[in-house]
Amino acid sequence: MRFLHTADWHLGRVYHGVSLLEDQAHVLQGLIRIARETRPDAILIAGDVYDRSVPPAEAVRLLDLVLSELILGLKIPVVMIAGNHDGPDRLGFGAGLLTRAGLTVRGPVEAESVPLLLRDAHGELAVHALPYGEPALVRSALGDEGVVDHHSALAAQTRAILRARPEGRRVVLVAHAFVLGGAESESERPLSVGGSGAVGVGLFEGFDYVALGHLHRPQQVGAPCIQYSGSLLKYSFSEAGHTKSVNLVELGAEGRCTVERIPLVPRRDLRIVEGELDTLIAAAAADPGRDDYLLARLTDRGALLDAMGRLRAAYPNALAIERPALSGDGPGRAAADHRQLRVQDLFAGFHRDVTGLALDTTEHAALERVLDNLEREARAQ
Repeated sequence: MRFLHTADWHLGRVYHGVSLLEDQAHVLQGLIRIARETRPDAILIAGDVYDRSVPPAEAVRLLDLVLSELILGLKIPVVMIAGNHDGPDRLGFGAGLLTRAGLTVRGPVEAESVPLLLRDAHGELAVHALPYGEPALVRSALGDEGVVDHHSALAAQTRAILRARPEGRRVVLVAHAFVLGGAESESERPLSVGGSGAVGVGLFEGFDYVALGHLHRPQQVGAPCIQYSGSLLKYSFSEAGHTKSVNLVELGAEGRCTVERIPLVPRRDLRIVEGELDTLIAAAAADPGRDDYLLARLTDRGALLDAMGRLRAAYPNALAIERPALSGDGPGRAAADHRQLRVQDLFAGFHRDVTGLALDTTEHAALERVLDNLEREARAQ
């Protein structure tokens, strides 16, 4: 049995004010070519299909086009789940009808996991798709008061799947979670504001392959069969050194898996260049990647007039400038980039500047509760 495992498309993403939709359309055409060449038995999309719960119309049209080409054009079944960025009810609309066409969608959390059943020469294989769900939603759906956090929520779901597993059936799990031991990136939204949103890797013992979404770096977590495919594109400069890919997974008769990472070629790369402004501008003419999305770390120490304008004349898609020599806490130095700070830290700093007092333990706890509630409301919307 052969699968393509992908995740974290984040269709409709805007980065530094630039829409990445054309870049996403380009790389998805590459994914379709890979599917045409490898002819998998199914394609697994492990959540965060959209970048926000109410996606722009153009993102919806792009998803429709891609799924139509995969399912109707290439006749490949697709399994897709909601991630923490997706609106589960919107993503899951028409799921019952779409199943007949070859698209298995899991949006809202359900009491029972109904698998997609596939068969090859070695017998039956079940693909169980578990969409992302807040612990409270999982507790309500399962009627299990022991569900108190993300770990116990996913544990209750995986235990139920394995208990009902017929003897000899191979089982694949598609899930969206932060597994302890995985390497994070700046572009991932935390699964929990106040506490830990992590789950233990031991939850996946007994599954023949685990197709994970949420972390944007392609990586193995624990056993070789527990894999993040990573995101479709580089969505932050912390990912500049990553190679984005899709996992080609083969499962044998005994459930042994092999995983090959097939690179995804972007329309434009996202990378970091460093040096003095004049030196970078002079090198641009001979740079084959001058149309890439760039962060320029300038080593100049003196004043610079219209640095971004001059840089974009050479690199038209430059997105940001950093000046490490001028950053820090000393007099006349710029503060750290606020986009890389947690909301809790920004508020605590504001409170300290206004009142002259640091937040105490009770105030910190109250702030965490407020932020957690706001995050839940945003996801619900």
